[in-house]
Amino acid sequence: MLKRSHFDSTQIMRRSEELIRAASNRYRITVQVATRAQRRRFEDFENYEDPKMKPVLRAIIEMSDELTQPEIIGE
Repeated sequence: MLKRSHFDSTQIMRRSEELIRAASNRYRITVQVATRAQRRRFEDFENYEDPKMKPVLRAIIEMSDELTQPEIIGE
């Protein structure tokens, strides 16, 4: 039986489109998502947080949340 995450494909597509629309360069935002996903993948090996959600999906969700809710950024 397949395990489903709490985000469906339409939400992921909508969030991806928001990121691409907000970016000045599609290639750069794609590289940023890939870099964050790779970093999260290595962090997940240590933490075992949510093994059901793929790192790329988690990166897209995090980056779109940072885009729409700038108050969650700790910098």
